[in-house]
Amino acid sequence: MARAQGARALMALAFETTYGTPPASGFTRMPFASTSLGAEQPLLNSELLGYGRDPLAPIKDAVTADGDVVVPLDAEAFGFWLKAAFGAPTTTGVEAPYTHEFQSGSWTLPSMSIETGMPEVPRYAMYSGCVLDQITWRMQRSGLLTATARLVAQGETVGTTTSAGTPAALELKRFGHFNGAITRNGSALGNVVSAEITYANNLDRIETIRSDGRIDGADPSIAALTGRIEVRFADQTLVTQAINGEACEMEFAYVLPSGESFTFTVHAVYLPRPRIEVSGPQGVQATFDWQAARDSVVGRMCTATLVNDVETY
Repeated sequence: MARAQGARALMALAFETTYGTPPASGFTRMPFASTSLGAEQPLLNSELLGYGRDPLAPIKDAVTADGDVVVPLDAEAFGFWLKAAFGAPTTTGVEAPYTHEFQSGSWTLPSMSIETGMPEVPRYAMYSGCVLDQITWRMQRSGLLTATARLVAQGETVGTTTSAGTPAALELKRFGHFNGAITRNGSALGNVVSAEITYANNLDRIETIRSDGRIDGADPSIAALTGRIEVRFADQTLVTQAINGEACEMEFAYVLPSGESFTFTVHAVYLPRPRIEVSGPQGVQATFDWQAARDSVVGRMCTATLVNDVETY
């Protein structure tokens, strides 16, 4: 009897035309490091009396389908997660390389069908109606560069054969921390030890009464873009901005030697006034838990630009 192993797990993704209905074709094989995406249905204990000390059988509660997917920041497959977060991009270029620009502020988000497969069991779980709730990643000096996508799904369908057909394969061109850079108002921001970026759609689950226990949808509400930068305290630039209550534009960018790039521009970043602590003889560091808002000139909060060889998303 074969036992499931993560090394043999597969993931395929396709965008839906109708929410909650997996498409018949058009799936793409996705690279991922781990996933907790799944459906669960808890049991409710019986509260009835008069049948002795032994309880009656429990009843089923509503179905909850959600979870996280940890994916690499790469030049091609990451565009699918950006589309899930912001909506379809504006693509320019008549031939490769193509430039895909994703903008925040869309009132509607696309839904996805995601299949995770364990071929040795076999078990193929199709999660339909997946909408991206939050995506986050961290910039630092070394280590593996990954992002965590938090998803809200409508439901799970399990089968012994795949429903994704033969997924299209993308070339994996992965970004690394070594390819990253941070700028503030167009100038390089020095002395940065680490940075975190979190974009949240703050989904509102539509929990209506249904015979199958599933939700009717997940609608985006007011978005949030927050993060943290930790810097070696070398000058008063960021502290002065925080005290004055001013906004700045920050850009988090990755560029590969082959020309592919990913640029995440936050147009209006507000910094809190931090506590400057001297905790020992080592260098003094300051942490800024920043927040972003809509920029009145650009008309949006952030822009994600991906340059690669993919013609369309």
